[in-house]
Amino acid sequence: MLPVELHLELRSRLPARGVKRNGRRPPLLFVHGGYSDGWFWDAYFLPWFARQGHAAHALSLRGHGESGGRDSLFVVGLDDYAADVEHVMSQLPVPPILIGHSMGAAICERLLATRPVRAAALMAPVPPSGLLGIAARLATESPETLMQMIQFDPSRLSAHVLEALRPYYFSDDVDLATLEEASHHFCAESPRALLDLSLRLHWQLPERGSAPLLVLGADGDRICTPDDVRATAHHHGVDAEILPGLAHMMMLERNWEEPARALLRWITTL
Repeated sequence: MLPVELHLELRSRLPARGVKRNGRRPPLLFVHGGYSDGWFWDAYFLPWFARQGHAAHALSLRGHGESGGRDSLFVVGLDDYAADVEHVMSQLPVPPILIGHSMGAAICERLLATRPVRAAALMAPVPPSGLLGIAARLATESPETLMQMIQFDPSRLSAHVLEALRPYYFSDDVDLATLEEASHHFCAESPRALLDLSLRLHWQLPERGSAPLLVLGADGDRICTPDDVRATAHHHGVDAEILPGLAHMMMLERNWEEPARALLRWITTL
């Protein structure tokens, strides 16, 4: 593993003074997926959960957003990303609930398998079969899209590339202003982390019942399909919740409140 990265961008939204802070409402720590950064949570989720009385935080993993570590990004593995999350967790006053999306869900799974975690939600998780199965499906459905993903370079994010990737990440009615802003927060991803995601290395599992777990998917997700999400849920011995009318980047959809409310319903049961 690489040395600890101390400079990690952390976006935080706290409950307003007029919002009653219930001591039973733990902080939330959101972990973004590949090729993105903490802004993807800050657009809608962080302020919304703060209004519900939760301290809501989203880090940018090393090499992403305004975090350090960009020079060594090409050798960063999932365990290094997990160390980033663990470092931020240690800075919070009480243990947070982890909420990870796509690659971020896999990072949360690594922590569930190796560390005590209060609770975790896996949104659009990469399935136990890993990225290779997803790549094989994309090669059949849309070879051009797969090539754009493999060769993705955020510094050369043209309208053509966005048009090719958009149907796989967003619904048709995604807000164009949100899509435009998101395009400024896409970033390069570690080849080593992608290799880890391809292998998935599900040789470690937390003990059943050791931490409450939610597995959440979207019926319009063409990256981590509902069947992929159900496979992850089955892997952990829980049921998956599949939300209608949403795509992979469900936190940026027009109906983003649907997954937010699903998370909140689950959180209130803990």
